[in-house]
Amino acid sequence: MNATISKPVTRIDPVSAAVIHGALENIAIEMGHKLMRMSYSSIIRESEDFGTALTDATGSQLCECRMSTPLQSGPIPGYVRHVLKVMDERGETILPGDVIMHNDPYGGASHGPDVAFCVPVFHAGSLVGFSVTTAHHLDIGALTPGSCGIVDAVDTYAEGLQFKAIKVYDQGRRVDPVWHILRANIRAPHLVVGDMEAQIKAAQIGAERYVELIDTWGLDKLKAAHEDLMDYSERLMRNAIRALPDGEYSAVGHIDGYLDDPDPSRKDLPLAVKLTISGDSVVVDLTGTAPQLADKPVNMPFEGTVDCAIWLTLRSILLDSVVYGNIPQNAGLTRPVTIVAPKGCLANPEFPAPVIARFCPGNQLADTLMKALAQVAPDKVSAGIGNLRIASFSGLKDGQHWVHMEILEGSYGGRAGLDGMDAVDTLYANTRNNPIEDIEMHLPLRVNRYELRENSVPAGRWRGGIGTVREFGFLEDGGFSIEGDGHKYKPWGYDGGADGMTASITLLSGETERAMVSKVAYIKAREGDRLLCLGPCGGGYGDPLLRDPEAVLHDVREGYFGAETAMQDYGVVLGASGIDTDATRAERQRRTTA
Repeated sequence: MNATISKPVTRIDPVSAAVIHGALENIAIEMGHKLMRMSYSSIIRESEDFGTALTDATGSQLCECRMSTPLQSGPIPGYVRHVLKVMDERGETILPGDVIMHNDPYGGASHGPDVAFCVPVFHAGSLVGFSVTTAHHLDIGALTPGSCGIVDAVDTYAEGLQFKAIKVYDQGRRVDPVWHILRANIRAPHLVVGDMEAQIKAAQIGAERYVELIDTWGLDKLKAAHEDLMDYSERLMRNAIRALPDGEYSAVGHIDGYLDDPDPSRKDLPLAVKLTISGDSVVVDLTGTAPQLADKPVNMPFEGTVDCAIWLTLRSILLDSVVYGNIPQNAGLTRPVTIVAPKGCLANPEFPAPVIARFCPGNQLADTLMKALAQVAPDKVSAGIGNLRIASFSGLKDGQHWVHMEILEGSYGGRAGLDGMDAVDTLYANTRNNPIEDIEMHLPLRVNRYELRENSVPAGRWRGGIGTVREFGFLEDGGFSIEGDGHKYKPWGYDGGADGMTASITLLSGETERAMVSKVAYIKAREGDRLLCLGPCGGGYGDPLLRDPEAVLHDVREGYFGAETAMQDYGVVLGASGIDTDATRAERQRRTTA
């Protein structure tokens, strides 16, 4: 392995640096579009649960695709660093034409189903970088069908196949035994292997474009532009931190854990965050977070999940793109941030503790960090988010497995000046809605209901976001499992706003209704069974009595709630012709005085 790490030229003009950055970013975006177009499964093709990026020879990220999921693109530098480390320990050499597969959750990956394919980029005979694609795969060979809803794994070996820096192409030659193992050990190989081949081709396209860019500008200028952009991102982050008052700010959140487990140590699990702001740097200390669960997969890999959740939340809140525009995503943003997590806690588990269901805990950790930031930057945060859940549907037809992963969207809390967003992926998810037409065209499922919850709007000067009602019907025998949270703990309201609303899942079988907890291990379903999923609603922000009466009237006319709720929650009196201004003023004055 011959990596060139020559010292870049000392300076580059900002215009050239910006042009190079734009060219790099366009490569990542092209990789993303190509990957979506070539993919077989809806989780990549429609929901865009993938990442594409270019790195230098050491794994430092040069660019990423804006469409990709933060939890996919964010870990890419960690994938590359661990690939380099593992191959160096083995004494293996990276050569032109190689393609390396990696999904080690204790080696940079967020969890096992997120598989990366790394294509080394060579120029003038030297390794100069990597072109990388990551994507979530529908099945990775775990105990039960699917790659989400695996909520009962006893260790990482039970979560599916592990690939630790495995060459799937060696100097351009396909390594057939690896592909034979894949096809023989995963369900729905026609989908999964097809998606993997799409990833490889997209990464190879990125590598070709990267070489063309080096030919145009020269390697030294690319390195100089990279250093300049990292310094620029770092300056922005440090300035944003410096604008906050020094001090310590703490918050505690909870995840459900396993609510039906008789062992109290497996449920009501705390996530603790303490921010220490000092000048232009911040320490995020997670001491006080619950101990890891040695045989339940809600632990979060420190590298690949916890770090990404924290970095994304800080960047999104302190460097809001509405204000700052498109900021280069690179290691410069993370330099001012130090993360502390005791070894052996949920946020820094020890191998081989299982981690495949790390998504909801990680999202809740990001929400808890935002709750701590609310004490120091209240105008930049939302109230508590309604967490996402993931349903894995599967079945066997004509001897062939079908598998489908459906992300059940959550909602945001209200924000200063803005209502919470309804029915969206939150925080580090950023995946897209899966169209009903796509589901029903390819799968033996029918979507009977897809709508916003009624009379479920958390009150606030700026109301909380509204969750969805989703009902799925099985058109033939199959099964499902659920990876979720938010069935017990309500999203937090802020500054007088109401707390949000919890989620629920109900299995409807004939006339029988069975309420489910937020984590459901694989259950068989019969033709005609229905799964009813109510999404959570985000917390309200600010005193509801300060909400603009016209906004309340708008919500009533949209059918979110009725006139009785308008009166009860907001003190707004509605008549046949609209708002009774005098009665509303008197009612609000009465409540304020009381």
